[in-house]
Order: sequence, then C-alpha cells, then structure tokens
Amino acid sequence: MSGIAGLVDFSRNVAPDRDTVQAMTATLARRGPAGEGLWLSGHAALGHRRRSAAVPEGGALPLVVPDGSGPRAVLTLNGEVFNARELRSRLRSLGHDLRTGTDAEAVAHAYLEWGADCVTRIEGTYAFALWDVRREELLLVRDRMGVKPLFYAITPAGVLFGSEPKAILAHPDFTPVVDADGLRDILSVARVPGHAIFRGMHEVRPGHTVRVTRAGTVERRYWGLRIADHHDSLDATVDAVRGLLETVVTEQMAGDTPPCALLSGGLDSSTLTALEAKVAGEQGLGPVRSLAVNDHDPRRPAGEQGNDDHLYARQLAEHVGTDHGEISLKDLDLLDPELRASVLAAYDVPLNKGDQYASLHLLFRAAREHAAVAFSGECGDDVFGGYNWNRLPEWIATSTFPWVAEGRPRFRGNAAVFDAGLLTKLDLAGYEHDCHRDAVAEIAADRLDDADEARYREVTYLAHTRHSRVLFDRLDRLGMASGLDIRVPFADHRLVEYTFNIPRAMKGFDGREKSLLRAAMKDLLPEPVAMRVKTPYPNLRDTGYDRVLRDRLVAVVRSPESPVGPLLSADLAAAVARGGAAALTDGVSRAVLETALQLDSWLRTYGVRVDL
Repeated sequence: MSGIAGLVDFSRNVAPDRDTVQAMTATLARRGPAGEGLWLSGHAALGHRRRSAAVPEGGALPLVVPDGSGPRAVLTLNGEVFNARELRSRLRSLGHDLRTGTDAEAVAHAYLEWGADCVTRIEGTYAFALWDVRREELLLVRDRMGVKPLFYAITPAGVLFGSEPKAILAHPDFTPVVDADGLRDILSVARVPGHAIFRGMHEVRPGHTVRVTRAGTVERRYWGLRIADHHDSLDATVDAVRGLLETVVTEQMAGDTPPCALLSGGLDSSTLTALEAKVAGEQGLGPVRSLAVNDHDPRRPAGEQGNDDHLYARQLAEHVGTDHGEISLKDLDLLDPELRASVLAAYDVPLNKGDQYASLHLLFRAAREHAAVAFSGECGDDVFGGYNWNRLPEWIATSTFPWVAEGRPRFRGNAAVFDAGLLTKLDLAGYEHDCHRDAVAEIAADRLDDADEARYREVTYLAHTRHSRVLFDRLDRLGMASGLDIRVPFADHRLVEYTFNIPRAMKGFDGREKSLLRAAMKDLLPEPVAMRVKTPYPNLRDTGYDRVLRDRLVAVVRSPESPVGPLLSADLAAAVARGGAAALTDGVSRAVLETALQLDSWLRTYGVRVDL
C-alpha cells in the first residue's frame, strides 16, 4: 500500500506550494515509509508515499504519462489492481505503449483510452487521483466497495485530497472544526458514506468518482448493488461460492511470499487461511504464516477469562500446516496511554471501541514483523449473514439499522455523561432514523413481492454499504499505521454481487448462520472450526478495565482545562464532585466511557474547535 495527497487551485500557479504539499504527503509516511514523490505544475500538485524501496524503472509515483508536447496525465495511486495484467494486454492491443508493468501505468493508460469510464474496467482495491493536464481536470476515484480510503475538502478555488484526514489537516488553510453533524457521527452508530467528521471534509464514496473542474465538483456513482433474481440451485450456489473464493484468494496472493493470515479461529479467517495454504502449496510458495491472539490472562479472576479463539486457531493451523504464532493480549495492557495515543494518531477521529482497536493495533504490529501483506476475514459475516442482527427476525424487522437496535445496550449512558441540551440538539435517535430511511431508499427492495425477503435484502445492503465502512476503516488505518497492507478477499465485488441476491432461506439452508460458506469449505476445514458459533472479538471481561476508564473520565471531568468539558453534563460534574468514580458505575457503558475519553483526547491533540 501507499499514501496519496495533493491539491488543485484554479486561481493560481501552485508551484510555490511545494513545501505545503510535501508536508501533506509526509503525514502519510507510515503508509509508505520507503520514500515520497511530488509533482507540481500549473494548477495541480500530487504527492505519493511509497511502501517499497525498490522502484521499477519508470515506475515512480506520481506517474507522468507524456505525449509529444509534454505531460498528458499524472496519476498517484494507493492500492492494488488485480486485473492489471489483463488491462495491459488489452491496452497494448489498442496501441498503447506500456513500459513499466505497474498498476499505475495500466490505470493511467486506461483513463487515456476510456476516460472516466475506465473505472468500470478496473478490478481491485484502490483509490487514485489523476490530473488530466490538457483538460485541467482532477479525477478522484475509490474502489467499488470502498476498501481503500480517499478524503477531500472543497476549497474556494479547487480541492485538497489525501488518503487520510491528517493529510488535509496539514494544509494551513484547513481549520479542524466539528459541528453538530460531526458530533452526531461520533456519538451515534450510524455510519454515513461520504461523512468525514471534520466540517468541510468528505470521503469519496465507495463506487464513486469525484471530478473537479473550474466549474465545480461533480460526484458520480459508477457501481452499486442491485436487486436481481437468483436462479442457481443450492448445489450450484455452493459450487459458485467456492469457485469465487478460490479465484479471489489466488488473485490477491499474487507475489513470491504468501500474505500473513490473521487467524481468529472463526469460520471466515479459517476459510481464507485454508484456501491460502492450498494455493501456496500448489504454487510452491512455502508455508503460510498465521497469527492469532491469545487473550487468556492468568491474572484475571475465575469467570473473567476471554474467549477460546486461539484454541480453534491452533486446530486450523495444524490442519492446514501453517507456520503459526500467537500474541498475548492482557486487558490492562490495552489501556497504555502511548498505545491509545498511537491508535488516535492512526485514526484521526474519536472511537468508541478502545479495547478492540488497541488490540488490533498490536496484532497488526506483530503481523508486520513477518510480512508486508496480510489477509483478514472481515466482511465474511456481512456477505454470508453471520451476525445476529442480519439473520434473526427480531433484529431484521427493526425500523433502524439492525446493529443499532441490537447493540443499543452497549451505548447506554449518553444521557448521564453528555449535556442534555447538546443531546436534544443532536437528536441522535432521529438522526439514526433519517440515515436508515435514506439508506434503504437507495436499494428500493420494496419492489420484491415478499416483504420479509425485501427487508432481508435491505439489511444485507445496509451491511455492505454502512456497516462494512467501520470494518474497512479500522483495517486500513490501523494496518497502515504499522505499514501493513491488509487485504479483504470477502469484500471482492464479484463475490458481494453474487451473494447479495441469494435468498435468505438458501443462505441459512440448514438452520445455521453462514450455511453456504460452511458447505463450500467443508472439505478444507476441521469439523470443530467449520461448525463453530461466532464469538465477539475481543472478549474483555476484566472489571479492572472499566474501573480504569471511570477513573480517567473522573480526572477529565474535574479538570477545568479538559476541552470536552463544555459538552459534558453539569449533573455529572456535580455527581463526580460528590462521589468520584462511583458516579459512573451504574448505567454508563464501556462504549460511552471510551467515547468521552477519546473525544477529549481528540479535541486536545488535533486542536479541534467545536462549533454548534
């Protein structure tokens, strides 16, 4: 992977902005620690951070494609194009002179041949910015599922862009401000495509392009899920799923070294590890390195142990012959202030799952010691229906996002911690309702005759377009913070398209979650792994963990310098003054404690101004 950044300003020559563009690009050094490249000319400046020290001849980025009179197009790319070989072959047949064999060259020439419609021919997980020198237009593109990120901010005379918010924040003319909409995204669990928390900043939405010209900015969708009939029999569907998975894993393994397998011992990560080991054996690549988390801590009292993920991971590793390792995870280690600060620096926005993100950060650091690329089983539950909320009737039938309805107890305590007037203004329940309404309107599943099937299709659509945003964000930000490229085979758009319209009854044909995936993989997985019920990650039960969070929030409440103070409840301040941490014991969940603490750190560290 790598990082991209840059700007366009139609009002002037940007050549004097070299130091600014370099500063924007430098914020992404952890995405590409091996070096940087800059290109500035006229109204555009593009930057790139590269991961590998080895640069193919003519393959440096930003890539400049010349014609007889000078540069024709300039491109900076983050990600992988899995059909680059086929693209190059097709383009050569059309007369293009491709010399480097790089993904970027294939993408740039695809644009020269087909214009912005080239995106429909590119397969992979990527984000890129392309400056058309003749037309003086910038094209920002994000892959179909949005696995790779791309942010932008419209300016009076153009645009700023970058792989992460920090690149845009590094521009002196962008002021970090959070308004009511930003706070709604932080305090609710409604993830809205395009929102980026900071006022004036946006994400390029998955499957979209953003074209920037002198006339303004135009967003266009080039891909999306659509309702269709599924005609395959059960046996044919199982075979198709297996075939797609093998194709995707093989494509994403391209290279001399197999990716490290992030192995939880669950069905999804075990599927990918087994397939990877199979392909590696067939290609003579040697054993796959697998890595699991062991969160059993002998310091915990009886009944507070974590889950048994590592035990199932060991079974799978032995079954398929991986070179297996584990990292030890202890609850209170996840509260280390330096680790928390590192997670925030990777993410740029506040989080409500501090334990989960801190543990993933440690896992990805460990994985990077063994490989530059890793496979994650994320999105398997979204594709095959593994969560309770996307398969059980009581959650499917809810009038809001099903994971919001199921997870509501996790967020109890907002009213006890945050100012009542603020919560009234934000109207989080109304916001979630409106976001849900807008999301289901995009797919128009009510055209289906079966109302239950229509709602199931809506929930699957929500999983792919809203819930998966959280998964991809954490993999990219936390992986890139360690220089680890994490690939997500279950998010391949061909697999997603095929499975999206499979009827609910067929997806759970044997009464279990993810029946299709179990059937497709039954010959490669040991039975205990294949039949395992999903468990949450991480499963931290140590009461000492929450106690530390409460103590830290008490310190924040008591400090007159805490930037989050004006957003907190006056009643909370009074209760803390009387009883200390006891004021936070009843009715305040871990997620709310984490959110308040993260919000305080974020406002302070990033110098964010609150403007309601």
